Amino acid sequence: MTKQYDAVIIGAGHNGLVCAFYLAQAGLKVRIVERRDVVGGAAVTEEFHPGFRNSVASYTVSLLQPKVIRDMRLHDHGYRVIERPISNFLPQEDGGYLKLGGGLERTQAEFRKFSDRDADALPAYYDALEGVAEVLRDLALKSPPNVGEGLRTLLAGASQGWGMAKLGLEAKRDILDLFTKSATSFLGQWFESEAVKAAFGFDAVVGNYASPDTPGSAYVLLHHVFGEVNGKKGAWGHSIGGMGTITQIMADVCRQCGVEISLEAPVAEVLVDGDAVAGVKLESGEEIAAKRVIANVGPKLLYGKMLDESHQPDDFRRRMRGFKAGGGTFRINVALSELPKFTCLPEPGEHHQSGIILAPTLDYMDKAFLDAKAHGWSKKPIVEMLIPSTVDDSLAPEGQHVASLFCQQFAPELPDGRDWDDEENAAADTIIDTVEAHAPGFRASILGRQVLSPKGLYKKFGLVGGDIMHGHMSLDQLWSARPVLGNGAYRGPVKGLYMCGAGTHPGGGVTGAPGHNCAREVIFDRGNWRRFSTI
Repeated sequence: MTKQYDAVIIGAGHNGLVCAFYLAQAGLKVRIVERRDVVGGAAVTEEFHPGFRNSVASYTVSLLQPKVIRDMRLHDHGYRVIERPISNFLPQEDGGYLKLGGGLERTQAEFRKFSDRDADALPAYYDALEGVAEVLRDLALKSPPNVGEGLRTLLAGASQGWGMAKLGLEAKRDILDLFTKSATSFLGQWFESEAVKAAFGFDAVVGNYASPDTPGSAYVLLHHVFGEVNGKKGAWGHSIGGMGTITQIMADVCRQCGVEISLEAPVAEVLVDGDAVAGVKLESGEEIAAKRVIANVGPKLLYGKMLDESHQPDDFRRRMRGFKAGGGTFRINVALSELPKFTCLPEPGEHHQSGIILAPTLDYMDKAFLDAKAHGWSKKPIVEMLIPSTVDDSLAPEGQHVASLFCQQFAPELPDGRDWDDEENAAADTIIDTVEAHAPGFRASILGRQVLSPKGLYKKFGLVGGDIMHGHMSLDQLWSARPVLGNGAYRGPVKGLYMCGAGTHPGGGVTGAPGHNCAREVIFDRGNWRRFSTI
């Protein structure tokens, strides 16, 4: 007799694990099916060179929801995050540098090297950003109103809109600016120094295949300040053991709750019987019966490959074909014999424990994007380097290090019919050259490397176009319109089909929010009102 599940979840990434936890806590029989041989999705720690381990894709912690951490009792199971002493370190082309973070006064002192006016403007800028972030932070664990649900839509819209409605005029203007303006335009209202604007503007292009001059890119900047580390808002940190430690802990908690997790179980098709889902069919041919199918994969993957188009309404299918995905992200993990020695600050220090941003101006970032559109990638790409082994000696042999090179503005699909399989090593060499220009000797210190182009990120993690957000974070693909208006509250176009990944509200990053919110909607639809009210 076929085993029947209350829910089957496609993908054991962190959102799928979070969703499974809450459903199991509510008494549902849950099974997760994962394509790879390890849980975690893009939040995994792997050995990529003998003796060297690193967070292969997702690489830093801030956005994981405190409620999820508490509810899953992650700290009780070994969850530990070390806060960066400073947020970012930006070498400049003239031989100087800027450090961002470490407290308001320290950052102001850094800014004064470039502009007294910018240093004086910083407190008001932080206040403006935090005022908006606090309202949007409150929305992260709420399901957006789903257009077409009558009274519930009206009540949810009124409730969630109240936080913005009660803001003062200046804050409302800031919200309008952040949702519609480019990062360049928004930051230009506040600061005059190119180095200062670059320090903040980098967040606007992370996982965003766009220029900082692109309208709407200011919102991506804001998205990255929602988080906190150990109760400190806006901070970033390193998970001891890498990002895979977080998802391994989550998987252990899920198993303790009765969740079944099947590895090396790729899904070929979402099964539909009449007007409702019936389960999934694996590539092996095995069929798993379930009353609900919850997809922790991106909308492009779900609706382009797993759900037959005959089960998608015509308008929905057309709009999903136009859903924008493709982040232009390129990842390299490197094993190092020694720490890089930056020309502007060669000795070991706190800057090695920060995000090292090789993109000195917004114009530099704009040119990188334009070059990527024209040629596939820039000869001077945007590079963020993290060296987690400076705070976590479990990742590399004594005296040696691992580094993540998280790089932006690499075309999801190369022009002129070229293929990333043929070009990725040349692009990787360009990235290494970019680091070498700031830290001579870096290339010679590399003992081994792992290269993941946008295509490589798709093949390994299912990230279409290398999109770590599962879809652009543009105004037309946010909140109730993520992934499409009318299906913005985690429900697909077929009864019993749900979505719990980054392609739903509130979007990308290791947050756990989509998984949490989706579980709550499943429980609501099931009629468990008491349990619904506690999540």
